[in-house]
Amino acid sequence: MLQSLNIRAALVSIGLLALMLIIWEFANQPPEATKALTEYEMLMGGADQEARVPPPSQVIGRAIEELSDPFYDAGPNDKGIGIQLAYSIYRVLTGFSLAALIAIPVGFLIGMSPLMYKALNPFIQVLRPISPLAWMPLALFIIKDSEASSIFVIFICSIWPMLINTAFGVAGVRKDWVNVARTHELSPLRTATTVILPAAAPTILTGMRISIGIAWLVIVAAEMLVGGTGIGYYVWNEWNNLDLTSVIFSILMIGVVGMLLDLALSTATRLVQYEE
Repeated sequence: MLQSLNIRAALVSIGLLALMLIIWEFANQPPEATKALTEYEMLMGGADQEARVPPPSQVIGRAIEELSDPFYDAGPNDKGIGIQLAYSIYRVLTGFSLAALIAIPVGFLIGMSPLMYKALNPFIQVLRPISPLAWMPLALFIIKDSEASSIFVIFICSIWPMLINTAFGVAGVRKDWVNVARTHELSPLRTATTVILPAAAPTILTGMRISIGIAWLVIVAAEMLVGGTGIGYYVWNEWNNLDLTSVIFSILMIGVVGMLLDLALSTATRLVQYEE
């Protein structure tokens, strides 16, 4: 039954995709009057050219061209899409990992100690709503390195969902399980690693899943601001070159990579889920 549902859902998705591509393709075909213009007439301004979004056929052609050699390097402003994505993924995973190293232990502390919760909660509530990009000017001034500043911004945006979900998951562990650990005279560290961590793992990974999604959103905007190399800079550079086909292609690649990052943590979350 479930397999049948999955097959039908896949068929509906493919059908919807095909329908959208067909509508997009025909809605962006140039009018006949434009087709009839000679190259000379177009250069001389013989008719007003209406700006149009490139059709899917052009985007697919650009995708084939870019993905056939994704790691070429022809200079600072001309690198393949594979190199651009690799830089962005590296920054995201670095900032995300640093955030996890701090957020998970602090979240454990907050979840297990009402005192620490009350002491740290005001700081969390003040810092959490600040846009990650608002930290970029300060990071650039202090760190004086665009790549390190981008990693710092990813660290800032990743830490809060992980910290809050970890604290919530730890605080929500059944007291009976903790009491059983105490009756067996387990140390606090062993109780945390063998009882609380496995019980809170699904909630912790949910927070990590939220964080990686936010981090991938933020890195694109951060790279647009600081330039250099990365998928965000690639989008902005192609826009400055008025190459909308490459812009749309890069947007689709951002979506695909974001989906894969989310899928990886979603799979990890399912692996640690349990039924009481």
